Amino acid sequence: PAPSSTSGTPDGTSPPTAAGPSARGSSSWPQAVSPRPASPTSPASTPSRARRTTPGTGRTKGVDFGGRRVGVIGTGSSGTQAIPLIAAQAAHTTVFQRTANFSLPARNRPLDPAEQRALKARYREHRAMVRYSPNGTGRRNNDQSALEVSPEARRAEYEARWQEGGGGFIGAFNDLLADERANDTAADFIRSKIRDIVHDPAVAELLVPRGFPVGSKRVTVDTGYYATYNRDNVTLVDVGSSPIEKIVPTGVRTADATYELDSIVFATGFDAITGAVLAVDIRGRGGRSLREKWAAGPRTYLGLATAGFPNLFLITGPGSPSVISNMVVSIEQHVDWIADLLHHARHGRHGVRRGRTRDAEDTWVAHVNEVADRTLFPRGASWYTGANIPGQAAGLHAVRRRCRHLPPPLRVHRRARLPRLPIPAWSL
Repeated sequence: PAPSSTSGTPDGTSPPTAAGPSARGSSSWPQAVSPRPASPTSPASTPSRARRTTPGTGRTKGVDFGGRRVGVIGTGSSGTQAIPLIAAQAAHTTVFQRTANFSLPARNRPLDPAEQRALKARYREHRAMVRYSPNGTGRRNNDQSALEVSPEARRAEYEARWQEGGGGFIGAFNDLLADERANDTAADFIRSKIRDIVHDPAVAELLVPRGFPVGSKRVTVDTGYYATYNRDNVTLVDVGSSPIEKIVPTGVRTADATYELDSIVFATGFDAITGAVLAVDIRGRGGRSLREKWAAGPRTYLGLATAGFPNLFLITGPGSPSVISNMVVSIEQHVDWIADLLHHARHGRHGVRRGRTRDAEDTWVAHVNEVADRTLFPRGASWYTGANIPGQAAGLHAVRRRCRHLPPPLRVHRRARLPRLPIPAWSL
């Protein structure tokens, strides 16, 4: 496709028009976090008779695995959710696992009508509370350290969270993502659950995650994932010790064996965060491409904008809370901010030069990295940091406090709640 230019005029100032000084020529990029499936990284394949399926491509609707020998490559979010359903249909399911992952029970259930009515009756208050909660979910977070309570109290809290289901488990204590000793107590609890659920001790040990803190990679939620390995028609293959060598005409060949398959599901994840935006040839000042600028890692200001691309806005871009927050709340906050700026550009009395300064960007990137380094997130090699894509460079509620309000000249009546940016990234 033709390149998308975001450069505006040569000095980065959008020219005044009848509609306003900078309302035209802006591109707000709705940053879909995981829209681009990652290509399988297994060695070269030969033409295979096995039918191939990749979750997330839109080509899985109506796929029937009944009576088929199915191989699933990958045990992240896509794999843990798909494998129980595939195993219930297929004649046999072979799961190829490279890295065991922590997974929590989803506990999905129909909503009780009384629950719905009670929530809707206080929906405005609920939404306000969610907006200013630490991760935008409004979940109940425990302010205690996992290390300051007794082992009995700690286990009781973990058990209650496990039975409740969902991602709220990580909020069981306030230091699970900051203190490795605290994190170990949560990881050991989940490991004990895996060993309780999976009957075959050897299989259970293959499913037990090791080598990274729980929560440093995306914690998946599932319905019956671990129990699926108790089925007679499910085989787990450890490709960490016996790597996949080739996709062959009859199925998958590893270092130790060849597995004959009728269908192969590539649950190999996504080129997340930057994959979709870099798939487009976006160019800024001087014709420089965004791919070139981000070659050593993405750099943004507030995850909203990037220096040298004055007419480009990002929504939940890299450097924003993004996937470690409730995405709906993060998207709303970014859209509100961008809409206010564009409203002022169209109707305000002041011209707006929308050049994000490099100093502001450098300050924000340093701040994000400093905060991240105080957590356990860097310990997990995951798509959070681009580790699942070969060659990709790696690159919270406090964010809302920093950018929820525009400087006074940029205020618009539409969002009175929107205080002041801490760094003069936009100059008037």
